[in-house]
Amino acid sequence: MKTTTSIFLLLALMITNIIYSQSVATYNITFTSSWNSTDHGTLPTNAHWSRLVGANHNNNITFLEMGQLATQGIEDVAELGDNAVFMDVEVQQAINNGNAEQYINGSSLANATGTIEIMGLDVSEDYPLLTLVSMIAPSPDWMIAINGINLRENNSWKNNISIDLYPYDAGTDDGINYTSGNADSNPQGVITSLVNIGPFNDQKIGTLIISLQGVLGVDEFQSESVKLFPNPMTTNFNIASATNNTVTETTIYNVLGKQILEVKNASNTKFQTINVANLKKGVYLVNMKFKNEESVLKKIIIH
Repeated sequence: MKTTTSIFLLLALMITNIIYSQSVATYNITFTSSWNSTDHGTLPTNAHWSRLVGANHNNNITFLEMGQLATQGIEDVAELGDNAVFMDVEVQQAINNGNAEQYINGSSLANATGTIEIMGLDVSEDYPLLTLVSMIAPSPDWMIAINGINLRENNSWKNNISIDLYPYDAGTDDGINYTSGNADSNPQGVITSLVNIGPFNDQKIGTLIISLQGVLGVDEFQSESVKLFPNPMTTNFNIASATNNTVTETTIYNVLGKQILEVKNASNTKFQTINVANLKKGVYLVNMKFKNEESVLKKIIIH
């Protein structure tokens, strides 16, 4: 973190015409399973967990909620451990609509107990809510989940969050034990708690720890001498600068301060197009250096 902080401070010293307003936080997430036969019934021989998947988003979207019907994507995760519809349709649509920042694709766990870690998750202020889900596998439609946990409080990022996890029924299958055959619920039920409903008792099935690793301030600028658009973007963005003070060098950093791309304006043109098609979706910082040696820093989002 010391190196990252130094890099960002160096960038910040070069910025002019700045309004400080945004930040990006980096979190580590650790799910620790405590699934056991004493508290959760005799476990199947192939007990495991599907991928821990989810999204960070704003309050305009809810991916799952107690007492509500499960979406097709959540049903597929809870019944099959299949995240394709959830990822490619539901989260992607939320991203396209500006309601989610990114799909979170954690690993699976091959055993009943152990840990799943999601390291270095970058979350921007515009999308501070965290939703995660994983299948209790095998099972009819049982899962663990958190819904829209807010990573911010009183205009700042929370340092550490610990959540005890309990099993949920997605309401899409009527099976009563881990290895019940497929029995689609008709009509479909709502998502409910399985606390004290066999084979479970009132003991937690796992713990989720969300730990803040660092915060990077994101500087928005207002400048008549340069415009960057579109933002958010998918494959390209444009830089339009004044003829008498063009942007001579554009450097892109990830939110941890690592340089990702550098583009020089050798022809000294006032209009440039920067290709970012090879960069992963997420939040980046663009530092634009002018002919007069001044610089500005801009946050961009690649969808």
